[in-house]
Amino acid sequence: MRRFVASILCCSVLQLAQAQQTGFFTDPQSGFKQAKEYYQRGQYSLAYPIFRELHLRLREPDQTNQALNSQELRYYTLACGLMKNEKGALEEAVEYVELDRNVSRVELMSFQLGEYYYRQKDFFNAVNFYEKTSLEHLENNQVATLKFHQGYSYFNLQRFDQAKPLLDAVRQMKNSEHYVDANYYFGFIAFKDKQYRSALESFRVVENAAEYSDVVPYYIATILYITGDKEQALQYATNKLDKGKGYYDLELSKLVGHGWFEKGDYAKALPYLEKYAASSTPGRHDQYELAYSYYQARQYEKSIEGFKKLSGKEDSLAQNAMYLLGDAYLKTGQKANARNAFLFCAINSSNPTQQEISRFNYGKLSYELGYHDIALNELQQFLATYPNSGYTAEAREVLVGVMASTSNYKDALTLLESIRQPSDQVRKFYPGILYGRATELINDNRLEEADLLLDKALKAPFNTAVLPLVQFWKGELAYRTGATEEAIEYYGDYLKNPVSNNEVNASHANYNLGYAYLKKELYKQAQFHFEAVVKTPTARSSQVEQDAFIRMADAIYMQREYKKATGLYDRAIQLGWPSSDYASFQKSMIAGISSTNDKIRQLQQLQQKYPGSSLVPDANMEIAQSYLSNEEYKEAIPYLNAVLKNSKSEALKPRAHLRAGIAQYNLGNNDEALKQYNALLEQYPNSTEAEDALDNARSIYVEEGRTSEYIGYARKMGRDVSTSQQDSLAYAEAEVQLSNGNFTNAISRFDNYLNTYPQGRYVVEANYYKGEILLSRKEHALAAAAYEAVASRVPNKFGEKSLLQAARLNFFDLKQYDKAAGLYASLKEFASTEENKLEAMRGQLRSEYQLAQWPRAVENAKELLKAKGASADDKLLSNMVLARAAQEEKNFDLAISYYRAAASGGKGAFSAEARYEIAWCLFEQSKFKEAEKTAFEVINKSGSYEEWVTRAYLLLGDIYMKQQDFFNAKATYQSIVENASIPALKEEAQRKLKVATEAESKQNNISANN
Repeated sequence: MRRFVASILCCSVLQLAQAQQTGFFTDPQSGFKQAKEYYQRGQYSLAYPIFRELHLRLREPDQTNQALNSQELRYYTLACGLMKNEKGALEEAVEYVELDRNVSRVELMSFQLGEYYYRQKDFFNAVNFYEKTSLEHLENNQVATLKFHQGYSYFNLQRFDQAKPLLDAVRQMKNSEHYVDANYYFGFIAFKDKQYRSALESFRVVENAAEYSDVVPYYIATILYITGDKEQALQYATNKLDKGKGYYDLELSKLVGHGWFEKGDYAKALPYLEKYAASSTPGRHDQYELAYSYYQARQYEKSIEGFKKLSGKEDSLAQNAMYLLGDAYLKTGQKANARNAFLFCAINSSNPTQQEISRFNYGKLSYELGYHDIALNELQQFLATYPNSGYTAEAREVLVGVMASTSNYKDALTLLESIRQPSDQVRKFYPGILYGRATELINDNRLEEADLLLDKALKAPFNTAVLPLVQFWKGELAYRTGATEEAIEYYGDYLKNPVSNNEVNASHANYNLGYAYLKKELYKQAQFHFEAVVKTPTARSSQVEQDAFIRMADAIYMQREYKKATGLYDRAIQLGWPSSDYASFQKSMIAGISSTNDKIRQLQQLQQKYPGSSLVPDANMEIAQSYLSNEEYKEAIPYLNAVLKNSKSEALKPRAHLRAGIAQYNLGNNDEALKQYNALLEQYPNSTEAEDALDNARSIYVEEGRTSEYIGYARKMGRDVSTSQQDSLAYAEAEVQLSNGNFTNAISRFDNYLNTYPQGRYVVEANYYKGEILLSRKEHALAAAAYEAVASRVPNKFGEKSLLQAARLNFFDLKQYDKAAGLYASLKEFASTEENKLEAMRGQLRSEYQLAQWPRAVENAKELLKAKGASADDKLLSNMVLARAAQEEKNFDLAISYYRAAASGGKGAFSAEARYEIAWCLFEQSKFKEAEKTAFEVINKSGSYEEWVTRAYLLLGDIYMKQQDFFNAKATYQSIVENASIPALKEEAQRKLKVATEAESKQNNISANN
């Protein structure tokens, strides 16, 4: 029933509307009036059909005779069309504005077009038409709308200066529907323009409006804070945050956190700063406040992570961060990282006080962490820069500690000796540093410099702790340089109060004392000291103990206690020592005292038992000499020929030729005898046997009545008999000048002699003495040339010593390693003593090491390791060679094993290099923790060797880079740039520092703003 009534009612209304519309069309004026009423009430849907129909029905006569205004009708029709967002209406309206001459209607239409575009959010076109609108034709409500919409359009186009006055006008119209919106947008512009009072007034109007209540509180709180009402700002923002769900809650958290931070209440600041940082990319100042709040809350690990992100700048914020970072690291026991942080603070001059404290802390921590070279440099600079600092006294104490414990004896010694009035505390460290530097120089074979320092240590006060060590090395140096009396004196002083320290020990001292007494032919004393080295020989006795036992037997032999000596030699043979061949040889010598046949038999047995022994040529020579002594010349000849055919018996060949000539002569074979003398004179013209050979040949020629032929023979052999007297006189002139100490004249006379008689009888002597004078004058290149001239004529009486001197000069002074290697190789061949043979082996190996001739050097290294009497230095060098060879083949484990053996052998340059190479090999194996630890060992134990210390720092930086610890990598490279003095390594550090800095900036996620 109700549905039926409703249907009738709807139909009635529709019929009524249709009836009215029909009436409007028959009465246009009435229809137009009704449509305007709809329009003015905003009922555009009802008004628009009427206006449009009236506009369409309007005939030509009506345009002139009817009262209905066609222009007004067209205006309302288009206005309604725009309100209804009709596209056709838009084009006609634009045409209307462009062509119609009714100014008021055009301006009103411009307003309507502006509104249309405003509704479409086309603010650019909107303002173009708003600007064509005049207020005088608008109603009051339209004026407010125009100003707001035009202002809002300007706002969206960021034309704030044009928007501001329009919005300002509307915000004062409290009855306007745009009152709230105008206040918000005006407040925003005023805030931007820092007109905080006006902005606050507007924001207060809208703070509770639903559409702005989650945005405006942030601006109000900020304005209160900026204008100095911080307490109210803090309270206001906190209250708003407590309500939650605000659009700017994150920014409000930052503001509240900052507010509490400024008040110094870091505990209250922390949760707000944490909330902000967790959901945003904080700026540098925000990061600093958060890290500092953690620091104050003693949450040091979190503060460290924050402060680390603030490195890389050179402003006060970065300096403060690095200073606090260093302190946080200290509080967590991370001294190494603290040191790096203080370094960055120290190179930043924004805050001079913090810079001063950081420089001190950097130096102090460098010392405590074992960066002794840097500690020395930093603390010295600190004292020079801040002589009146409150840290001066402590800096001096730390510096003294550095000097006491550093392995950088070279720099420490220079520093100590530059102090005019050292305190007793400093003077107590002086002997130890002198001794430490001396041992380094000894390891580097700079013996003269080492000896001078040891002399100073002997005289220095407070030297009790190192005195026995100094006495030992004084004895050792004297022994090495052939000063036997001094060696005996100092070794004896050491043994009165012996201490042990690596090579320094009583056994070593007794061993060398035994040899010193052997040289002086004091066999009883030699026996005593050799006996002190080895009490009970065993198969496992060391090389030194074995050799001491054999030398003890030699000393007893020389005292003619043959039975006792034989028993000792037998014991060595029974134990199967490598020196069993020598013991057998000595036994045969004892046997020869009573029986030549027993001697010969035992020597023949030696050759059968030890065919590879180096004593085989000596055994043959002794057998031959025994036969010659018994005038059994024919039996001697095969053994002499065996010596001449042996490639390892070069030193014995001149004597063998001479003995063979004598044997052939006594057998009546003069021609064969002359052949032996010819071979001797041609191959070894400068040997001591050469003159005897010439005299023996002369006897043969005289005996055969061929004296006239002898002159030609002698000349052919390089002996001009007719000029020999002049030769002798010319040489005698030079020798007189030498004897009188007129060395300049002596050199001049020697040169004259050598130029006049280039093949003279005394060429060897002239060159040798010339070399000695030049060496004393430290004219190393000329001295080497003179010695080389003698060495080229080996064997001769000065040949061995000249080979040794020439090799030393080429290696140590001239750095001619290739030539030195050849000279040492010749010395090894012609050496008559074990000492010179050992030096030849080690010198050749050193030269090959410098030339990186690893395949050749490996064999020499292995030979030197097995050599009797090889020193700790020899073993160190051999291990270095074997290590480098393995490293070249990337056999890092084997290389490391050899390097470890080398590193344990001393404190010299090789040991420093070995420690570094161990670290490098570990790095190549990606064993970064072990590599880091080993690199620090280089720094702590090899301070005098800047190259290896600097390379160790570079390696540390590389390790940190591999671990992506860019902060510490950067700090390490920076340290090298600041402190290194080797240009190539400094440049390498600079390049790597740039890479580390770029890597860190990519790693850190900090906004560039703020």
